[in-house]
This record gives sequence, C-alpha cells and structure tokens, in this order.
Amino acid sequence: MVAKISVGSSLFGALSYNQNKVDEEQGKVLLSNRMFESEDGNFSIRRCMECFDMHLPADLKTEKPIIHISLNPHPDDVLSDSQLADIAKEYMDKLGYGNQPYMVYKHEDIARHHIHIVSIRVDETGKKINDKFEHIRSKQITRELEQKYGLHPAEKKQATDRPELKKVDYRAGDVKHQLSNTVKALAGCYRFQSFTEYKALLSIYNVQAEEVKGEVNGKPYNGIVYSATNDKGEKQGNPFKSSSLGKSVGYEAIQRHIKKSAKDIQDKNLKERTRRTVGAVMQSARSREQLITELKAKGIDVLFRQNDTGRIYGVTFIDHESRTVLNGSRLGKDFSANVFNDLFSGSRTLTGNSKQETQEQKPEYNLTGHLENTGKTIAGLFSLLSGGDDTPPDNSQVPPPKKKKKKNYMEIMMNDRERIGKKLAEIRNEKGYTVRQLAELADLRPATISNVENGKFSVGIDILTKICNTLGARIEIVKE
Repeated sequence: MVAKISVGSSLFGALSYNQNKVDEEQGKVLLSNRMFESEDGNFSIRRCMECFDMHLPADLKTEKPIIHISLNPHPDDVLSDSQLADIAKEYMDKLGYGNQPYMVYKHEDIARHHIHIVSIRVDETGKKINDKFEHIRSKQITRELEQKYGLHPAEKKQATDRPELKKVDYRAGDVKHQLSNTVKALAGCYRFQSFTEYKALLSIYNVQAEEVKGEVNGKPYNGIVYSATNDKGEKQGNPFKSSSLGKSVGYEAIQRHIKKSAKDIQDKNLKERTRRTVGAVMQSARSREQLITELKAKGIDVLFRQNDTGRIYGVTFIDHESRTVLNGSRLGKDFSANVFNDLFSGSRTLTGNSKQETQEQKPEYNLTGHLENTGKTIAGLFSLLSGGDDTPPDNSQVPPPKKKKKKNYMEIMMNDRERIGKKLAEIRNEKGYTVRQLAELADLRPATISNVENGKFSVGIDILTKICNTLGARIEIVKE
C-alpha cells in the first residue's frame, strides 16, 4: 500500500475534489469522524465545511491547516468497503489524527480503487498536530497494515507500473493535489532528455511547466512553476512553485533525471521501438490527423509545435510503451520538423532508405576540432546552404585535387562570425521561425541563438551544428 500526503490551505478545494467524484458516481463516502450527517444521511460540501470550521480556532495561525491523504492498495488486493474503512481509521489513529474530524472517500474512477482522506492539522486549541517524521511514520504504518490485512507490499512494484493517470481538471478543485500526483508520476516513470521534452509530456495531461531563473542574495536561482491548463493549453488559476509539490519535481531533481534518462535511452536502445513504429506509420499516413490517430493506437502520442503561419517547427513523440519522450530530431533527420512539413504538404516521397539519406546530408566536417577544405570554389570563406543544386560539376573542368590541409575551425569561424550569424538569421526568417522557436527546437537557450546571429559568439562546432541541422543548412570550409 502506498500513502501520499499533501498539505494545503484550501479546505473547499480538497472537499470539492472528492465530492465531485461522489456526484459523478465515481466515488462514495466510506467513513466520517466527528462530522454531522444531514437528515438524508448524505454529505454536502457546505455541511462538511461547517463541521470542520467548528473545530478550527478563530485565531488560526497555521498557514496550511488542511491535510489530504490518499491510500493506494496494490491492484491485486481486493478489499470490501468495510475493510477499506477499517484501514483508513487505523491509519489515522496511528498517525495521530484519531481525534480529528475527517472524511474518508472511496474513488472508483480507475480500475485500482483507492481511498482519500481529508482532515485538519490543528486541534481545537489551535495547536498543530505532530507532523515530525510524518512521511517516515506513514510508511511504517502502511507496512503494519499490509501485514495485518495480508496485502501485497505494493510500493516497489507500483513504482515500475505504468501510471494510471487522468488529465488535471481545474474545475474539479484541489488543483494542487492533482498537479502533485500527476507531475510526480510522470517525472518518475518517463524518460526525457530536455526540459522541452518534459514540458511536452506534461502538456498532454493539462499541465504546464515553466523555468524560473533569477538571483537570490547575489546567487543564481533556478526553479520551476507548474500550472493547470485547459485542453487548449491555456493556464487556469494560479501557478504552484515546485517546492510546494515536492523535491522530486524541483529544478535540480528534473535536471538529474534528464541526465539519467539520456544514459538509459542510449544504454537500452529505447529509441529503436519508437523510430520503427513512427517510420512505419509515416509510410501509410495520408494526413496529419491519420498519423496522430494511427500512432495513438500503437501507444504513441505525437505533438507538433507550429508558428503563426502554421509551419511546423518542432515535433515530439511520447511512447507510452517504453515510457520515453523523444524530439523528432533525436530519431534522425527523417523525423525532423521539415520532413513533416513536406509530408503533410505532399511534396516529399518517403523512400524508407533513411541511412542513405542521412549520409547524403551529412555536414562536411569532422569532430576532432578541425574543419576540412572541400575543394569547392565558392566566394567567401564559409558557405551556409539551405538548398540549391547539388549536381556535381563537370570533372573535366576541375584540376586534380590537392592534398587536404586542416585548419583550426575556431580561428576560421572567429574571422567570419558576423557573416555566419547574418546568414543564419536570414535562413531562420525564411523558414518562419522566431528566435525562441529555433532555440526550443535545437534545445538551446534563446540568448545563444541571438548571440550567434549577432556575430558575438565563441561557441564550439557542436552548438553551431545544432543550429545548422535544425535549419536544414550546412557549413562548408572552402578555398578563397
């Protein structure tokens, strides 16, 4: 059995979240403690609020007096309503809330039935209930209950199960509790290699995440705020700092998860299943809608990011079978945004020979810190190409090639960086990308893109290559 504890300030939110389940016939009240029932034996939010208020002192000083607990048995544990009520009562007694008013709800909206408990964290004198080592004590209590009732020790196994999640519903109330459960489950079970991919994953569950950067007492600060959204991606209500949801979804924890995910994806070759499935569907799909539908049927959600003109500048695949989130560029050039723009406009025929196409588009440089002379005669030192005629020249007109001479790429780029930046900006504008859109697609900071375009960069070949590949351009070192 897994217990999840959250605290807050909104009694109405916690009660409405659970009462809505009852009203929709997806839940029921199992037990009440020190609460007054109505004449018909039913509970209403208004009546519950009145009962709780009777136990709260007028000069309440505790900032977060509400506690909301969910108890989640293993899916294989079949328990009666009476047994669930007994488990809830014993849990609250052992945790120190036995004399507190509380409501116990059973949720039946997913296959794994579970219970929610709403109570208050202060007694009638205003003294806070002892919460010292509360999570540790809670874990010990659930172990004791597992042994007493013969339940499966579900904690370790459930961590590996695919989460049964529903979209965050702002209208249902208790948004903080919904956000906490959803974000923690997704961050714990899915692999992603960038914050952009993390945001894409959250978005399909009506959650928006934003990075917050600044300084506190002269020291740099990085954080994340989470918000509920509607189905259109529009924010609803106030955002919540990651610290209020838990350390596991804070900035540092997410960055550690990103690094670990990158290693797991590489070591376990997790891209292959996604690449193979998406590639097969792309061969038969005749429209964007058909592609989305067929991929969803195979356990993959696809998200397209597009500019105001409707041009796709980013694509992300969420593979629920491998629990992996992958930007299209990570799967190869045949899965980039430009390919999908062409595919949906009918201007590209897929050959299925992705290996050959990749080789033909390979930028003409090596990764040892040097760029090689190509032997082509083009005015200027650098040529940034976004298309054009690739027909080879008549060999009879070309003198025998000379031995290639390697040059230090940083020295070369520094001498011509203003023209490089200007050309990159031109190509970006031609494709209809904003600086922010290009940065998101290339998984770089917008400031980095701006510096490059303004000729103020001292970046390595890897950064410049990211930008060029995203724009469908290439860099060549040529003879003057």
